[in-house]
Amino acid sequence: MSKNSSRVVICIGDIHGYMTKLQNLWSNLERVIPASDFENARIIFLGDYCDRGPDTRKVLDFLIDLPSKYPNQSHVFLAGNHDFAFAAFVGAIPPPPDGSEFRDTWAEFEASEEREGWYKGYGYENMHLQGRRWAGKITVRFNAVKGTEYQGSIYDAGTTFQSYGLPHGSPELMKAVPDEHKKFLSNLVWIHEEDNVGIDTEKGVEFCKLIAVHGGLERGKDVEEQIKYLKAKDTRIPKVEPLSGRKSVWDIPEELRKTGTIVVSGHHGKLHVDGLRLIIDQGGGLPQNPVAAIVLPSKTIVRDTDTHNC
Repeated sequence: MSKNSSRVVICIGDIHGYMTKLQNLWSNLERVIPASDFENARIIFLGDYCDRGPDTRKVLDFLIDLPSKYPNQSHVFLAGNHDFAFAAFVGAIPPPPDGSEFRDTWAEFEASEEREGWYKGYGYENMHLQGRRWAGKITVRFNAVKGTEYQGSIYDAGTTFQSYGLPHGSPELMKAVPDEHKKFLSNLVWIHEEDNVGIDTEKGVEFCKLIAVHGGLERGKDVEEQIKYLKAKDTRIPKVEPLSGRKSVWDIPEELRKTGTIVVSGHHGKLHVDGLRLIIDQGGGLPQNPVAAIVLPSKTIVRDTDTHNC
């Protein structure tokens, strides 16, 4: 595709189990974007499809159906830290590449086990750390940072269990999640790279490389090394910082600043558009907040709450 006819790229922030918000956002995108552009758009979902909201199961059904409903679109589904943890619990992540065991991921964080109430039910003996945290039962119920009650676990996974008709922490979820949902979870990518993405700047539309990763890339660490292990989905790592970090992944790494690379993420519970650093997570999984998307090259922000006369 020539640069002059760059396809529209739409980056959609964290959905967190809110089916109605997702449907309304999708309708607003269809309304705002010219039909031919929308039908042929690249859609990048920035991760965190599950937890907090009530409809994880319906959200996954919606996402799985998109390629057949919109065959000319191209869809990228990134793994968020919540999705990775959900997948770890139901057995939908790849084994560690070096032949080690998932239980080897526990040691670094075991000081948190009691407070976070890590899962100890069926199958825990060789479960990745994040699967145990996800299905665990947090002992301190109040999340002081957000001013909310935890929903089951540190991940607020209780609503995901409920969407499949089960109580939080039930090992029955491993059987209740349909195979097509497990396949979707196992196919999530940890990073997406794309060349020649148009973005409005003070100098007009510029064409840049785009890197999409749920949290961001770590500063002070070699970018190529990060990209390599993210592409490989290296499950030896107990906590994948580019999926779950905060301050460490907020900024664009210096070496990417020099090359004019767009870095787009969700995860942070904020809408932050600063030059080529795009953080698109206005919702943060909170019921009162909108789910947002950014449309490139125009950098138009679209929300589920937008009304038809805007």
